[in-house]
Amino acid sequence: MRIREDNRNMVLLVTVSLLAATLACLVALVEPAPAPGESRAAFLADQTQVRLVGPPFVPNTNPREHR
Repeated sequence: MRIREDNRNMVLLVTVSLLAATLACLVALVEPAPAPGESRAAFLADQTQVRLVGPPFVPNTNPREHR
């Protein structure tokens, strides 16, 4: 059984994609999942304020009117 020359690129793409997906699944199965108590939730109150310097951004919707 020979693969026609027109289809060789698609066969190569499918083969590499399946191998990469299989490898990713194997790594996901072997790697242990994190414990549920280890993740720390981020609260909005914990975030620091950001200081903005300069004028606010105004998008140029009409390129012919350049400031």
